[in-house]
Amino acid sequence: MISPIKMHTDFTGREKEIAIFDKLLKSTHPEFLVVYGRRRVGKTFLIRQYTRSQMVFDFTGAYEMDMHTQLDNFFAQYLTWTSAKRETIPPKDWATAFRYLAVYLRSIKRRKTKLVVFIDELPWLDTPRSQFVSALEYFWNQHGSKMNNLLLVACGSTASWIHKKLLKAKGGLYNRVTQRIHLKPFTLSETERYCKRRKLKFTRYQIIQLYMVMGGIPFYLKELTKGKSVNQLIDEICFSPSGLLADEYEQLYHSLFKNAEDHMAIIEALASKPNGIVRNDLVRLSGLTDGGAFNRPLSDLVDSGFVEGFRPYGKKKKDTLYKLVDLYTLFYIKYIRRNVSERSNTWESLSSGGSYTAWSGYAYENVCMAHIDQILAALGIGGMHVAISSWRFKGDETLGGAQVDLLIDRKDGLIHLCEAKFTRKEYAITKDYISKLRHKRSAFEYATKTKKQVVTSLFTTYPAIQNKYYLEEVHSEVNMDSLFEI
Repeated sequence: MISPIKMHTDFTGREKEIAIFDKLLKSTHPEFLVVYGRRRVGKTFLIRQYTRSQMVFDFTGAYEMDMHTQLDNFFAQYLTWTSAKRETIPPKDWATAFRYLAVYLRSIKRRKTKLVVFIDELPWLDTPRSQFVSALEYFWNQHGSKMNNLLLVACGSTASWIHKKLLKAKGGLYNRVTQRIHLKPFTLSETERYCKRRKLKFTRYQIIQLYMVMGGIPFYLKELTKGKSVNQLIDEICFSPSGLLADEYEQLYHSLFKNAEDHMAIIEALASKPNGIVRNDLVRLSGLTDGGAFNRPLSDLVDSGFVEGFRPYGKKKKDTLYKLVDLYTLFYIKYIRRNVSERSNTWESLSSGGSYTAWSGYAYENVCMAHIDQILAALGIGGMHVAISSWRFKGDETLGGAQVDLLIDRKDGLIHLCEAKFTRKEYAITKDYISKLRHKRSAFEYATKTKKQVVTSLFTTYPAIQNKYYLEEVHSEVNMDSLFEI
């Protein structure tokens, strides 16, 4: 057998995921793989391209279709894969559909290589009263788990459904999943390699600009074309009425969540507080009723990777700060929504405005957070146990308030107070800025009474100028090149 990794050379990155596929395709036991991740992140492409030589059945659920339509679509695929040589009566329910599939799989003579069955967008198949999950459960327990040459791949974009119905199932599917892949957006390194493979000539600074808008989502990156500047591409993709990202926001959330208005109310509230917000304030700002009506959509958003919770330094779980981390969503709410038009040079005009510095600062901070492993490696503590958090101090009669959005607490007795600076050229620390950094460090030491060494670290695009202020206060610096490390 030809190894799939030799057959498919059109992949960018995904080395960890490919290693998992290789292991499962060589396994001598039945395997049940669950793949989940944000919509547009490339799940279906990875599965189909990498397993196509061993695929024996491939079916995708349809958005907002009833059970009978889904079953008709299943049967159409069944007829295609079996060359219409087996069952001729459409299945009346999912139990019958999976029975058809089981009989078909047992008829395949090939026994030495894995038979890959791929079912995509499972959450869309689980329509009311369809009993889809029960039928899937019976299929796996009665048939699939007894076929040593079967690899069942279940995929979906609604992470909360995947967690509840498959990964944390309490019924017949409890502990049945043998492997899982949470497919995440491209890293900066993968984005750079993707651009090079498509012969798109961007500097690393330009790649970060695009990343702050698109967030490393492969489907969005496909829109990039040669021979245009970054500003022109952002204009076409985001601000032109026909641009892919001009109206992606509504489609994105409505395709993932039922009652998406509740999810979007939370998203809008978080977008107004880019540095994060505690739960009680988030309930109030979202306008939702506290309880299940709020907890469910918040949990959905966290599971799906749009929102992250960060526990502030020295605080308890109830003090968790929730933060919107999906870069496209942040960019849409900040800029796209109010500026889609037929005008040219929209982004060039917006990026020279007063709000750009603030937006680019917290967007770059989010990019850094998404590459925390690279940052730790650059600081020389890649293998060390650390705690990542934030910190706020309201101030008192002795010292004024201070805030640190990213803090690295090391086990070896040192704490980094981190500052992210996104600039078009080398950053120069001024007298005013150095006083702010010193105040943060002093306020942290005073309020926390820590006995650890507290230092200031800069995360920059281009290396900062090491003037006298820099040398007085900055302990360490990580610039953008380090974020591109594998």
